[in-house]
Amino acid sequence: MARAFHWLIPHPFLTLILAVVWTLLQNEISAGMVVFGIILGIIIPWATSVWWPDTPKAFKLRKMILYSFMVMWDILVANVQVAWIVLTVPNNKLKPAWIVIPLELRQPEAITVLAGTITLTPGTVSADLSDEGHSLLVHVLHTDDPDAVRDEIKTRYEAYLKEIFS
Repeated sequence: MARAFHWLIPHPFLTLILAVVWTLLQNEISAGMVVFGIILGIIIPWATSVWWPDTPKAFKLRKMILYSFMVMWDILVANVQVAWIVLTVPNNKLKPAWIVIPLELRQPEAITVLAGTITLTPGTVSADLSDEGHSLLVHVLHTDDPDAVRDEIKTRYEAYLKEIFS
């Protein structure tokens, strides 16, 4: 039974996310759009499953939900911080930095979530992943201490993602 289910929905979490995102992108929520979102959520992962790496062995949905709320809060805070920087720091006083983040994560899905988290947070952008997947190159809009930014990403995001995907 589980094997048949896996064939139909190879990535259940992606199916759920696609269905929710499709529904939220509509101007109004209707039963038809929810059903269409679910259909898209099933068809897209199924059609692309041959190119996916192995699905994560373990995944803690509750912790991922908590992680999502933490990231949303961080995005709100970072928006205020970036607005403050833009309004108060002259361009010639900005201290942008390229930071290499060594990764302990090895699952492609976890690394993708980390890179997406960094890019979604205003003031930071994930720019490159090393060929071996052991480090992530991040650009920061303004920082006095690049090491502190690296340490915060590792302790706040990477450590949490290790728990989620372990």
